[in-house]
Amino acid sequence: MRIPLPSQNPDGSYTTPRAGMMIDGDGARNIYAPRGFGSPLDFIANAGEPGNWYGIVTDNGKASGKPVIQKKGDPFPGYYVSATSYEFPGFSRGDPYRYVDSATVPYIVLPSHWRAEAHGVVLGCKAQIEDTHTGNVIDSVVADFGPRGKLGEASIAAANLCGVRSSPKDGGTADLRFRYTFWPGVAAEVLGVKYALIAA
Repeated sequence: MRIPLPSQNPDGSYTTPRAGMMIDGDGARNIYAPRGFGSPLDFIANAGEPGNWYGIVTDNGKASGKPVIQKKGDPFPGYYVSATSYEFPGFSRGDPYRYVDSATVPYIVLPSHWRAEAHGVVLGCKAQIEDTHTGNVIDSVVADFGPRGKLGEASIAAANLCGVRSSPKDGGTADLRFRYTFWPGVAAEVLGVKYALIAA
């Protein structure tokens, strides 16, 4: 299934239909670890398997590569490095700080094909999460892309701000209470950090 891009709003933004909130832990410094090591936030099976990794950084940048393990001086030595679609410049590919930390930064995840279909640059753009039950609105950033048939996904930090169980293992909600709005071409500023717009 391919979720269609919503119609564009008069101000250039796009707003999704009401959706639930699944939890994306990608980018969190302690999200994945080798089996039996530490207390990772998510199951390693959700990052793939040997020969087909997609949730963690590998040594050759390919799904077939070997997972990059955080070293001494990194936030969680021994844990894997988890990536987001958004990457901060100035850090090596194997540096955890290159990626947006799901545990501390409210971000949203969009179907991957919307990046090409929306008018304007989507990755790094301003976004908001509206809780239609409470009226609360959370400022966020588009920091990751997911499957074409998946709608309603946000970071651990976003879930915490929305009062949703934030564990990637068993958190989230199927309650269709959230609307996700994003402004392609308008750079996000979240928690004092200004994000660059990254074209496809």
